[in-house]
Amino acid sequence: MKKTTLALALVAFATAAAAQAPAASAPQTPPAPPARGLPIELALEAAKTALDTCRGIDQKVGVSVLDSAGEQRVLLAADGAPNRGVQNGALKAKAALAFNLPSGLVAERAKTDKAIADQLAANPTWLARAGAVPVVVNGTLIGAIGVGGARGSEKDEACAIAGLEKVRSRLY
Repeated sequence: MKKTTLALALVAFATAAAAQAPAASAPQTPPAPPARGLPIELALEAAKTALDTCRGIDQKVGVSVLDSAGEQRVLLAADGAPNRGVQNGALKAKAALAFNLPSGLVAERAKTDKAIADQLAANPTWLARAGAVPVVVNGTLIGAIGVGGARGSEKDEACAIAGLEKVRSRLY
C-alpha cells in the first residue's frame, strides 16, 4: 500500500471514530433533587414512638415512614407483628401521602366521593383505612407515617399520631 493511500485510510478511520465518540463538552442534566422527607433521626424517633405507643396498649404493629415520593425511609415492626399488618402500615401511609389526608379520612370521603373511590380502586398500593397521617411542614407535604396491625384501625391511627406529635416541633 502506498504511503498516500495509508495516510488517507488513517484519516478516514480517525474521522469516523471521532464522529461516533460522545462530545466531551456536552452539558449534563443535573440529577433531580432527592425527595423531601423527615430527617432520618426524626423518622426513627417517630416510628419508635408509634411502635411503643401501640405496645403500651398491647398491640403488635408495623410502622412505616415514607418520604414525599412515597419511598420507605423507615420500617419498624414489633416482635410478633403480623406480616399483613406491617404491609398495611405502608399502604395506609401511601394513601395518606397521595391524598394529603389521614388515611381514615380518605376512607370516609371515598364513601361519598366517587372520584376518590375510583382512584382508590385503581391503585392497589393505597389502603384507605385509619392508621396513617401525612407529615406537613410549613404547608409542604414531606411524607407520611403509617401503622398497621392493631386490632382496630383507630388504634393504628392513634399510634401514628403519637409518633408524629413526638417530632412535629423539630421538623423543618
